[in-house]
Amino acid sequence: MKLDSKYFDSIRVSSRRSEGAKKETRAPLCQWKGCDKPGPHRAPKGRGRDGEYFHFCVDHVRQYNQDYNYFEGMSDAEVNSFRKDALTGHRPTWKTGANAWAHGTRDGARTEEAAARVAESTARMTRKARSSRTAPSTFRRQLKPLERKSLKTLDLGDDATREDIKTRFKELVKVHHPDANGGDSRSEEKLREILQAYNYLKQSGLV
Repeated sequence: MKLDSKYFDSIRVSSRRSEGAKKETRAPLCQWKGCDKPGPHRAPKGRGRDGEYFHFCVDHVRQYNQDYNYFEGMSDAEVNSFRKDALTGHRPTWKTGANAWAHGTRDGARTEEAAARVAESTARMTRKARSSRTAPSTFRRQLKPLERKSLKTLDLGDDATREDIKTRFKELVKVHHPDANGGDSRSEEKLREILQAYNYLKQSGLV
């Protein structure tokens, strides 16, 4: 911007001194008795009046702070108790595993009521857990190809149980026994396959 520009003349630069003077005049008067100076400095009013402040000039705020005692009017026991509580932000604390009921911060009637509710809830959860139990599933190892083929010979699936195999074997023996088929050679051959399959399953431990 040129120094001879018309815009340069319209710019106003405020003085920091003038701003400081304005701020000082806006400050409240010192609340020290007999003082008529501005009081821009705050000083706490004391215990029980948190968030409230006096306004003093610099000389009187220094004098006030020198004589200020937050614990004025409190006994030594009360001061020690206050300092101990200040470590936890004046919040209640309990030992590990304890609660408000265990430390007597609730009356006896409510303690008994809470204990009854806890006992009822525990019993209800126990009954529900017992009723939801199912019989443990029997572990079945992976079948070998010959074991699977032997079950197929008996017209059974891979999930057949020991009792299923025994029952089906008895049924097939009755059906394909030579006495029941008039000596049919095809039935004899089928019966031989059934016997071989059953014996193999028995050796494998599935029967």
